[in-house]
Amino acid sequence: MSSLIAKNPTAKHNYTIENTIEAGIVLTGTEIKSIRLGKVNLKDSYAIIKNGEPYILGMHISPYEYGNIFNKDPLRNRKLLLNKREINRLIGLTKQKGYSLVPMSLYFKGSFVKLELGIGKGKKLYDKRQELAKKDANRTVERALKNKQYE
Repeated sequence: MSSLIAKNPTAKHNYTIENTIEAGIVLTGTEIKSIRLGKVNLKDSYAIIKNGEPYILGMHISPYEYGNIFNKDPLRNRKLLLNKREINRLIGLTKQKGYSLVPMSLYFKGSFVKLELGIGKGKKLYDKRQELAKKDANRTVERALKNKQYE
């Protein structure tokens, strides 16, 4: 059973996601408490592999209100937990031109916090415009069919 904590709203808009992978995150106690309150933001975050270890950068976890000296920096780099085979696969994919590791969503799986990482290729501006045009056309067709149904 998993429950969604946060979603990256710009991930599918800026990238064509070809594959996803689940990763654990190294967190402190006050960060977990803050995440349980839903005070996390994935919007400007991204993942990298540095020295053979995956990290997530730019993920903002607000400091826990009732924490004191145990609160950490809200934007600190957090290590991701993956096995060696998955890390090697990600290294191979990100070496290819245009591929990036994009955090998609953060959720609880049991009592553990998991991050869904997407392996995606950046979209060009015209791709984004085409996608928006398709959505708009589909919305117009749906609206027309709905109005026709009530006549």
